Amino acid sequence: MSDLLDALEARDPAAREHDLLSSLPALIQQAQTAPGWAKILSGINPADITTRAALAQLPVTRKSDLQALQQAALPFGGLTTTDVTKLSRIFMSPGPIFDPEGRGSDYWRFARPLYALGVRSGEIIQNCFAYHFTPAGLMAEGGAMKLGCPVIPAGIGQTEMQVQSMNLLRPHAYVGTPSFLKIIIEKAQEMGTDISSVSKALVSAEALPPSLRTWLQEHGVRHVLQTYGTADIGNIAYETLVHGELSPGMVLDETLLLEIVRPGTGDPVSEGEVGEIVITSFNPDYPLIRFGTGDMTAVLPGISPCGRTNTRIKGWMGRADQTTKIRAMFVHPSQVADIVRRHPEIKKARLVVSGEMANDIMTLQCEVADTSSASLTAGIIESIRDVTKLRGDVILVAAGSLPNDGKVIEDARSYK
Repeated sequence: MSDLLDALEARDPAAREHDLLSSLPALIQQAQTAPGWAKILSGINPADITTRAALAQLPVTRKSDLQALQQAALPFGGLTTTDVTKLSRIFMSPGPIFDPEGRGSDYWRFARPLYALGVRSGEIIQNCFAYHFTPAGLMAEGGAMKLGCPVIPAGIGQTEMQVQSMNLLRPHAYVGTPSFLKIIIEKAQEMGTDISSVSKALVSAEALPPSLRTWLQEHGVRHVLQTYGTADIGNIAYETLVHGELSPGMVLDETLLLEIVRPGTGDPVSEGEVGEIVITSFNPDYPLIRFGTGDMTAVLPGISPCGRTNTRIKGWMGRADQTTKIRAMFVHPSQVADIVRRHPEIKKARLVVSGEMANDIMTLQCEVADTSSASLTAGIIESIRDVTKLRGDVILVAAGSLPNDGKVIEDARSYK
């Protein structure tokens, strides 16, 4: 248990699932007191939402919807249940999109990923996430405070001062983007300055290629773990260690309910299939019910060898918004889903756009049981024209033929 922050992380998965699902009615009832959620969840009886199947019938509210919702009802689109005067902070991300922070310890739940990294009470953290307007810096600081760790609020930029701070204050851990840590290490080498005290790093906000992780480890940062989160939710999932080595996947936070849905829809995918991350967050100030992050991932089977029993995801696997312009018309993943719904024979579909610029060829590849059905092909072609107002071809393929990469629309055009 010493490697886990608390007993929640080792719960029986069935007990965790029961706790989350049994909390849904109260969450939805609370959300419906906010005018924005009252509109989105109009006609929903909270007492009916006690299973994943019932939850899947509720609409998905996507991050891409927030700007319009907020502009119509500043500052939070009527989605908060705590009055703005009772909040502790208001953040502004590009867009702009506003994010509320209420009051409470480790509000954004960063203690778990820091603890998984091996950070313990009294260890100094150099926090190189931004503190201005966006919440990342204060997200990490909240987790550090819960663990009892002093924080150097370094923020971003001022690379020489970052090196000087690490040399003189001897922090144990770095928090920030992986690329900025590389810049700091290179600057320290240039200056001939010792920053070897930094042996651990929790990184986020951008991709961490295996080559960069290896480079950081070769330059003294022994443990480098990623966390995945958003400005609206905070920490969502994080990497862990087992016997000092990286454990596969990222472990979901204890207080979130995860669904993976087909991009452009609210329909859950089969286990292991790539799709969009949809989170239900039990935040008392800012309840988010079926919130589509716009990012894609897939669930890993089994339990992590690190001892944490929560769901694991593969990590960030691209963006879910695959809207593509074809012959001057936008085609959306939701339109592909609409076509699929019209034909129950289709198990899975992928719209491939090929050809050269100004000579687009649109082909819907459909997984079906009978790949020789001419009548089905003709019907799907008609649906494509009806839904997208564009002509398209159809190819029927055997079940399991299409790639498991979450793509509903693939742009394979040549732009030479």
